[in-house]
Formats: sequence, C-alpha cells, structure tokens
Amino acid sequence: MHSKIKLSLLAAAMFCVGAQTANAGLQDKAAAQELKVLEARFAQADKNHDGKLSLDEAKAGMPMVAKHFTQIDKSNSGFVSLDDIKAAIASGKMAASTSAAADATTTSAAPAATAPAAN
Repeated sequence: MHSKIKLSLLAAAMFCVGAQTANAGLQDKAAAQELKVLEARFAQADKNHDGKLSLDEAKAGMPMVAKHFTQIDKSNSGFVSLDDIKAAIASGKMAASTSAAADATTTSAAPAATAPAAN
C-alpha cells in the first residue's frame, strides 16, 4: 500500500517538474520572440542606421522608448542604443512586451474611422 502511494507521489512530482520545464521552454520562446520584435522595431526606427536612436527617431518609431528616453539615456548622450533599451527592460523601467507591442501597434496602426453623428 505504501509503495503505491510513494509511486503516485513520485509520478506527481515528475509530472510537475516536466510541466515546469515545458513552461520555462515556452517562456524562453516568448522572450526570444519579444527580443526579435524589439530588434526589428529598433532597426526600423534607426533611420540613419548608426546603431542608436535620437529622441526624434524614438518619437517617430518607438514611442514607448521616447516616453522613457531620459530614463534610458543614463549617460545623457542624446541617444539610446539597443543595449540601453534592453538594460532598461531588464531593470524594470520598461516592460519588454509593453514596449515592443506598444511601439509596433502605435506606429503601424491606421487611425480609426469615425462615423458621422446621428441627429
């Protein structure tokens, strides 16, 4: 009887470890996808291809980066690099999914059409 309970507990523990491993794998894939989106958005916003964004480039192509520009630009150089943005995300100043998703939707979304008011 005790051996059946031990086997059941062992099986449950192994299942939990497997589920956690699978969940970690999914999180890694999601993080990798967010990184790809961030890198693509940065490359698109970097109009002069110098590897950094000025405030104007950030405003035009990555509004969430522009919103947090002074926090990201720790050296007060007037530009931010992709590494600066990643560091800001890692430190919690910006959420990766928030910055990438918001910048992608903000810069590519078409304005909504408005219907005429009914009288």
